[in-house]
Amino acid sequence: MDNREEVREFLTSRRAKITPERAGLPAGPRRRVPGLRRSEVAALADVSVEYYAKLERGHLAGVSPAVLESVARALQLDDAERAHLLHLAQAADGSDALTRPRRRHARELRTPHRSLQWTLDAITAGPAFVRDARMDVVAANGLARAFYSDLFTGPQPPNLARFNFLDPAARRLYPDWDTFADISVAILRTEAGRDPYDRDLHDLVGELSTRSEEFRSRWAAHDVRHHGTGTKHFHHPVVGALTLAYEGLQLTADPGLTLTIYTAEPGSPSEEGLRLLASWAATEEAAPRSG
Repeated sequence: MDNREEVREFLTSRRAKITPERAGLPAGPRRRVPGLRRSEVAALADVSVEYYAKLERGHLAGVSPAVLESVARALQLDDAERAHLLHLAQAADGSDALTRPRRRHARELRTPHRSLQWTLDAITAGPAFVRDARMDVVAANGLARAFYSDLFTGPQPPNLARFNFLDPAARRLYPDWDTFADISVAILRTEAGRDPYDRDLHDLVGELSTRSEEFRSRWAAHDVRHHGTGTKHFHHPVVGALTLAYEGLQLTADPGLTLTIYTAEPGSPSEEGLRLLASWAATEEAAPRSG
């Protein structure tokens, strides 16, 4: 698959974000482009203008790591953006096609290993779930199913990006919806650079781009990020406001899968909220059997 358009748009978007002042260059008059000119990036990267123009047209195949690092430095890329640029270069020439771990397709992941589900079920103090790089949720503990009740009761297999942009319940669960939307798109854009051959991902992006203007505008921004730890705010329909820390852990046995665990600060109202949610979930689960 030709990824030149992806490369071109990513490099152009990063160049547009760097002002001359940030790059230590004089602004000068009559600037007709946002950010830096190609010639300025070329000078900062210590390559010819012609060579950088070739890179920005999408020709990354065969580019040396040293040149990629110079371009990353010139564009002031962060760690996630640097990794994305490297993945784009690897995808361009197929250099990692034989060495990267095989990721199973979504249809192969619908039935997780029994031991993985046992592990999730052993986590009782917080919501815990496993997702793939397309944000399909492939396994979850009981508290996660109660926490994301609307996600798991929809007509389609649970997908966090689809939930975020197409389900009105997401705007009620996420008080800061824009932040969650930005994160979702950045995760998908990162995966698109790492594996441009993922047909399931292409289908998902196509669906969301068609049905959501908010997704479409964010996708065009080409933002990427690492998403491993932090704090998020929620408003759950049963227990109200929750402030939860999260940790994302990569699964060695299944490349491409991430275990996410939400926890609350000990002694906090959010910890009590999770206890109430667990009690509510247990009651809901037992109700059908009691009738």
